[in-house]
Amino acid sequence: MLIYCGIDWAEKTHDVALVDDSGQLVAKRHITDDAAGYKILLDLLAECGDTEEAPIPVVIETSRGLLVAVLRTGKRQVFAINPMAAARYRDRHSVSRKKSDPGDALVLANVLRTDMHAHRPLPQDSDLARAVAVLARAQQDAIWNRQQIANQLRSLLREYYPAALAAVEAWKNGLCRPETHQLLKLAPTPAKAARLTRTQLQAALKRAGRQRGIAADAERLRDAFRADWAHQPQLVEDALGKQMLALLIQLEAACTAADSLAEAVEEAFPQHPDAEIILSFPGLGTQLGARVLAEIGDDRQRFADARGLKAYAGASPVTRASGKKSSVTRCWVKNDRLNHAGYLWAFSAITASPGAKAHYRRRRDNHADWHASAQRNLFNRMLGQLYHCLQYGCRFDETVAFPTAASAVAQVA
Repeated sequence: MLIYCGIDWAEKTHDVALVDDSGQLVAKRHITDDAAGYKILLDLLAECGDTEEAPIPVVIETSRGLLVAVLRTGKRQVFAINPMAAARYRDRHSVSRKKSDPGDALVLANVLRTDMHAHRPLPQDSDLARAVAVLARAQQDAIWNRQQIANQLRSLLREYYPAALAAVEAWKNGLCRPETHQLLKLAPTPAKAARLTRTQLQAALKRAGRQRGIAADAERLRDAFRADWAHQPQLVEDALGKQMLALLIQLEAACTAADSLAEAVEEAFPQHPDAEIILSFPGLGTQLGARVLAEIGDDRQRFADARGLKAYAGASPVTRASGKKSSVTRCWVKNDRLNHAGYLWAFSAITASPGAKAHYRRRRDNHADWHASAQRNLFNRMLGQLYHCLQYGCRFDETVAFPTAASAVAQVA
């Protein structure tokens, strides 16, 4: 007799329900979220026939956490069901809209009993791949957080300190640079900035780590700060300066976090066996390649074919047809992180690969695609090539990936 386990998880306690293949409740238990609770759960599964060779499948509404890590040991299949999908399943059993945690655990167990074929278990990625995923996602979040704080700082400086924005405009990622941070600490208001001397400016640039072009930049900054700008009232300007310094502390912390996580990715990603194949693709460097690996994993059985991976990334088009109406549009339900990485990947591949550039131009010229559509089509094609290379353990080959473009280049040469 087959047994299915459903777990309604919470922050401190979890409700567990086990049903057999006829839908009868076999056992239920309320456990705590600690080592003692996990032991009770494993003992309960063992009492119901759980073995190392034939573990009982488990369904839960999350894919992370210590409970999931405990359940994923061995050969056990763990299914993560979206809470919204679980709520729809609840309506199949009752229209009264009643809800309870033990009842939700029972619903989840029945989801696995009736529709196990329609859901995918969590991928069996290696520990190294999961570690890379943690670092790559954290680094991506740190970059997004850094950009958000930088936008807030830019908006604040526009209100009372446009001279600072003009002074750092010539630098790439101006507000995130250490030179900018030193200057804003030295002169948080335009009145103080106008009184800075060349010596003070040069000292600030040196504290930020600058070694070249210090004198020229100091002269340019001095002219920008002493130009004619509108000013807020003195008291308001001083208050805004204090607000800016508080925001600057957050920006410095975000920059430090992004840089340290980038170093961690640089150290961990090259150790993975798939790194050599991923880095062989044009447009993929260590950081972007790590993000791709983080989302697709290294479980070769995760996707049945390349089309499944493309749909997961939101690269493949979606056809909606009803009656006489039919439309082909982009996919909105997707892995947003992988889709974002794919946008950057395709954008970089256009300049790094002649075949990719020719494919992009062909989509723009012959198929009248917009830029985003042509770039998404290129990502769709290269994602299929990546799936093939990972399945067969081969590196990217320009002549095989884009044979038409390669032969055209050869004829011109």
